[in-house]
Amino acid sequence: MDEVMPERNTRRNLVDGGYTVLLLTLAISIGYGVLAPSARAKPAPAKATVGAVAMVPTAATPATLSLPALEPHVAKPASTSAVAARPTPAAVEPGKPRPEVRPAAIEPKPWKPVEPVVEHPWPSPTVSGRVLDGERKPMAGASVVVRGVETRTDADGVFKLERVPPEASLLVKLPGFEKVRIAPTRGTVEVVLRPHDIKAAYLTYYGVGDRGIRTRVLDLTSRTELNAVVIDVKGDRGWVLYRTEVELALAVGAQGPGTLKNFDELMADFKARGIYTIARIVTFKDNILATARPDLAIIDTRTGKPWIDNEKLAWVDPFREEVWAYNIAIAQEAVRRGFDEVQFDYVRFPTDGKLGAARYAKPNTKETRLPAVTAFLEKARREVGASGAFIGADVFGYTAFNENDTDIGQRIEELAPHLDYICPMVYPSGYQKGIPGHSNPILVPYKVVHESVRLIRKRAGGTVARVRPWLQDFKDYAFDRRIFGILEVQAQIRGSEEAGGSGWMLWNPRNDYTGSALRAKGELAAR
Repeated sequence: MDEVMPERNTRRNLVDGGYTVLLLTLAISIGYGVLAPSARAKPAPAKATVGAVAMVPTAATPATLSLPALEPHVAKPASTSAVAARPTPAAVEPGKPRPEVRPAAIEPKPWKPVEPVVEHPWPSPTVSGRVLDGERKPMAGASVVVRGVETRTDADGVFKLERVPPEASLLVKLPGFEKVRIAPTRGTVEVVLRPHDIKAAYLTYYGVGDRGIRTRVLDLTSRTELNAVVIDVKGDRGWVLYRTEVELALAVGAQGPGTLKNFDELMADFKARGIYTIARIVTFKDNILATARPDLAIIDTRTGKPWIDNEKLAWVDPFREEVWAYNIAIAQEAVRRGFDEVQFDYVRFPTDGKLGAARYAKPNTKETRLPAVTAFLEKARREVGASGAFIGADVFGYTAFNENDTDIGQRIEELAPHLDYICPMVYPSGYQKGIPGHSNPILVPYKVVHESVRLIRKRAGGTVARVRPWLQDFKDYAFDRRIFGILEVQAQIRGSEEAGGSGWMLWNPRNDYTGSALRAKGELAAR
C-alpha cells in the first residue's frame, strides 16, 4: 500500500529544499570570490598624475639574500702617494620593502623631459643668442644643446647654431646653474641662468629600493636644504639598478637581486618633488663584467683569471675601449631614464690587492694611466654631455695636494676640461697621512674640506668645472673612531661653502644622515 504524505509535510519539504538550494548557491558564490579574486577584479587604470611611489614586492628579493658591503672605497694607498678613501662598512640588509601597490599588468612609461610649447618655429635654421647671469654678465663656456649637438658660448656669452630643425627646442646649461629649455621663437634669444647649488644625499643600490630608507631621505629633501640624491645606477659589483636595455649588460647578467621594476614611477616622484637626480656609475670596478668577460678584465698573472682586490671583487681594464663604451652606454641610458647628471666613480686604477700580479692591456705606468682615464672622460663628456646631462667624476681627496697622478690616473689639470663637476672625497678620515700643517685631520674637518676644495678650484682654473665635494657623515674608521655628528658635518659644509664649492654631497653607507646638521627650508627662504 502506497503511503500518502500529508499535504502539510509536502509543503514543508518543498520549503526546506528551497532553503538548501539557496544556501548551496551562496556557498558556491562566496567560495569562488575568495579563491579567484584575480579572475573577477579588473586592474585599476593608471593615474595621470605623478608622485605615487610603488615598491617591488618582497618576493622579488629572496629572504636568504645576504647583502654585500655597500660600495666602499679602499683605505690603503697604492704606493707612497697618500690617497683618500671611503669606509668599508659591515653589510647591511634593508628592511623588507612593502608590497607593490601598482597592478602588475600595467607597464610604466619611461620619464620624458617636458618640452616647451612651440608657438612659432624658428624663422631661420641659423639660431644665435646670448647667455647671461642674473647680473646680466656674459656666461662664457655655457653649453647650448640641440638634438644631440652641443655648442659652447664664447667669451661674450654668444652662441650660433646652424641647421636647427624648425621646431627643435634648445637646452642651455652651465655647471652651478639651473638648466633652461628654450622653445623656438621669432625674437632674439637671450638666456638668463639662475645659480643652483646641488646638496645631495647618497642612496645605495639597495637603499633606493627600500621604501623606509628612501622615505627617510626624501623627508630630508622636503624639510631641509637637501635638494638632490645620488643613486647607484651601477655599483661596484656591476649590477644595474633598473631593467636595462644595454645589450652587453643583459649578456653578462648585470640585472641583480635589487633590480627595480617600478623605477620609472620613482623617477616621476623625484621629478614631482623637484629633486635633482645624479646617476652614480662605478666604472672600472665591475665584478659582473670582469667575471663574464675575462678578455675585458685586469688579469691575475698567477692564475690567469680576473684579478681581484681586497674585497674579492674583480676589476675591468681601464685601457680597454670596449669597457669605456659599455659604461658610456649605461650612462646614456641613465639620462634617457631621467637623470640630470652622470657621476663616474672608481674612474681610476686599483689601489689595493696584489697589485704586482695585475696584468693590463698596456703597461701600468705614470705615463699611461692618466692618458687612459682622461681619454675615457673626454669621450664620455662628448657623447653623454651632448644629451643634455651634466658630467661629474669622483676623485681622491689627495688629488688636491699631489702633483702626480696619485698612482691611480687622476690629476686635476688633465681631468677638469672634460668635467662639469669635480667631486673629491674630502672625508677627514680618508686623509690618513694628514694634510700640510695637520697630522690628525679628524680634529680639523673644516680645514681639511676648505683646503681641498680651494686647491682643486685653483688647479681647475680656466675651465667651467665646479667643485662639489663628498662630505663625511659616518663614523671615523682611521683614527679614534669618533662619531661624526652635527658639529663635524656642519664644519665640513661651512668649509666647502667658504672655499667656493658648488654645493656638496653627504656620504653614509647606511643612508642614515644627520638631518639636524642641515638648515631648514624656511631658514633658506629667509636668507
